[in-house]
Amino acid sequence: MTENSIASRTYPAVRAWWPTPALGVTAMVHAGGVGAIVHSPHVWPWVVGALALNHVVLTAAGFAPRSQLLGPNLARLPAPAAARGEVALTFDDGPHPEITPRVLDLLDRAEMKASFFLIGERVRRHGPLAREIVARGHAVENHSHRHAACFACFGVARMRREIGEAQAAIADAAGVAPAFFRAPFGIRSPLLAPALAASGLRCASWTRRGFDTVGRDPGKVLGRLTRRLAAGDVLLLHDGARPSQALAVLPGVLQRMAARGLRSVTLRGACVEAQRR
Repeated sequence: MTENSIASRTYPAVRAWWPTPALGVTAMVHAGGVGAIVHSPHVWPWVVGALALNHVVLTAAGFAPRSQLLGPNLARLPAPAAARGEVALTFDDGPHPEITPRVLDLLDRAEMKASFFLIGERVRRHGPLAREIVARGHAVENHSHRHAACFACFGVARMRREIGEAQAAIADAAGVAPAFFRAPFGIRSPLLAPALAASGLRCASWTRRGFDTVGRDPGKVLGRLTRRLAAGDVLLLHDGARPSQALAVLPGVLQRMAARGLRSVTLRGACVEAQRR
């Protein structure tokens, strides 16, 4: 293995993590609630109500794909990328031996680039596909190792292990370590931001999604993705899930992007260019 290939697999550096104002308020509510009960036990119903409301807000933020309450979350491309007429096509749940190659062919014909959020276990089974994604000029990113439905309920240690196993599987197969992470089903918890900081990863969600894994009408899926489509948008499709309308709607998405003078780029490409300015 050459020195360059080793360097390309180096994981992103550990990022500094600071609690968001929302998490700071949460800590104050909990600490203040304990103090209030110690000094005035009769106020406990009010304290319990305040804590419950706080957790409802945090839970709602975890289900909101564009929320920033739980930590930094890339839901739109940086302003310089939008000014260049760039959008980001992203694909979740791959790689898939039948769907992913066809998606790559469509992207190649349109001369568009995309980011593929891969599941570690699937990369272990289909490693050459991860390397092919990179060879064709696209980006491979982290979508957890097992895509567990209860991922957002994991503790810090298990969450970091799930992220780290996927990171290792993708880096080994593709020769490039992911720079972004997308939570399974897009559901986050307050523990995700510190777990990602320790791995040097950035959280990414989306601006608009087509619900291509649940919608049966390709026209409606296409409409959700392209109605009011604008520069800077991050679009979500799936190349690793069945059923999926991704192959049916992707040509239309690419055509409408081209008609509006938009160009799809990778998330890391858009962010790197923004940092250089």
